Amino acid sequence: MTAQPNSCDVGMIGLAVMGRNLAMNIADHGFTVAAYNRTAQLMHELIEQQRGTVTGERLVGCESIPEFVQTLKKPRVVIVLVKAGPAVDAVCQTLIDAGLEPDDIVVDAGNSLWTDTIERERTYRNAFLFVGCGVSGGELGARFGPSLMPGGDPKSWDRLKPIWQAIAAKVDPKSGKPIEGALPGQPITEGDPCTTYIGANGAGHYVKMVHNGIEYADMQLIGEAYQLMRSALGMTPSELAEVFAEWNTGELDSYLIEITADILAQNDPVTGDPLVDVILDRAGQKGTGRWTAVNALEMGIPAMTIAEAVFARAISALKDERVTASKVLGGPQTQRMDDRDGFVEMVRDALYCSKLCAYAQGFQLMAAAQQEYNWTLNFGEIARIWRGGCIIRASLLQRITEAYEGDGELANLLLDPYFSEQTAERQHNWRTAVTTAISRGIPTPGFSSALAYYDSLRSETLPANLLQAQRDYFGAHTYERVDQPRGKAFHIDWPHPGRPQLEISP
Repeated sequence: MTAQPNSCDVGMIGLAVMGRNLAMNIADHGFTVAAYNRTAQLMHELIEQQRGTVTGERLVGCESIPEFVQTLKKPRVVIVLVKAGPAVDAVCQTLIDAGLEPDDIVVDAGNSLWTDTIERERTYRNAFLFVGCGVSGGELGARFGPSLMPGGDPKSWDRLKPIWQAIAAKVDPKSGKPIEGALPGQPITEGDPCTTYIGANGAGHYVKMVHNGIEYADMQLIGEAYQLMRSALGMTPSELAEVFAEWNTGELDSYLIEITADILAQNDPVTGDPLVDVILDRAGQKGTGRWTAVNALEMGIPAMTIAEAVFARAISALKDERVTASKVLGGPQTQRMDDRDGFVEMVRDALYCSKLCAYAQGFQLMAAAQQEYNWTLNFGEIARIWRGGCIIRASLLQRITEAYEGDGELANLLLDPYFSEQTAERQHNWRTAVTTAISRGIPTPGFSSALAYYDSLRSETLPANLLQAQRDYFGAHTYERVDQPRGKAFHIDWPHPGRPQLEISP
């Protein structure tokens, strides 16, 4: 379609894989999209690829930002999908120079740091309405239905809502399972849309960051389950593919379990060996999981399973050092286990309980963030929109949604009656899987840290009393007493024989 003034409903800047797929998704749903890319070739390729299709009839290529801006209906909606960082601000300034107005909306749909989004919402407030929106689901989700997490001025959501609800993934309202089968030009139009207004300024990008932190943990835990069964039982990738496929029919049903079964069943087209065996065990990362772990440390929230997943990727990157160490550092001598079915069940329960702990840590972190940044987050709604479209979509999220709908003040997911019952029933298998891993020298930092989190949470008394005494001894940091009201501080003059105890004014 030729660009005409005031003819397009939505503008898309950035036509790499995510941008082009999201643009086609929007066009599939009846909206006319102005498409621009700094390198015009990507725009021309998209237009040419879709020429003659229903989708292509609603795509308008623009050669310049001024042309792009003039093509959009007022008040304008511009979606920006460029590399996070300075490129976002460069695009925003270009849009201002091209005539964007205060009532227009600019949506940063990339993986920007939430604090940058808070600052941008403040910086551009008089120029346009700035929205930071988390988008999950990868390139396939962008094309046929992602999970969308917008944050910003509520007025922006009022106008974005019809578009976002149309293009988001849909789930069955009763079962909570994703509705699949979308095709180019034939979108899914029924079901609950996996999007909602998250909160002010950087809330959307923050929630997306936590989603990615949980994703890191989930992937690590699945990897540990794979490694445990392979090392302890000697199972082949094809046998493990059958296990994961079976798990995907039960309470572990999820996108990541599904693709794990597919991956383990795939043979290398070159050698014919299992593909997983020819992939180097050196994991990469783009930073969002690390952001989550760092923020948890800054906020004082125990998200140890998420942090261990980040560290696991870091140690995997030390491939050369690990090869050297494997020839020097000894491990236990073990024999292959005989009870295959029993141990597979143990690993399944360990994976379920550990995944639940990772979710609990993520939601606990979001609860702290809403206090820190003065947001109002609806955790039931967040769990609801993660049921479809996103990478961590799983049947478990239906239960999490119900937990928060039943108790909006739930302090921790593990305290929900259903989940506390599940962990009580499965913890023997969970503990046995972890102790088996330790006795056999199989690293399971995710399983182990999740179990430590569970045991710490259920412990009325922790050794922090000794730790606090140590802090008072060497640094006069004071301590509280169990027989005095909370908040009263005390100090002992430790190095002196009399050691008088002093109450310290707050």
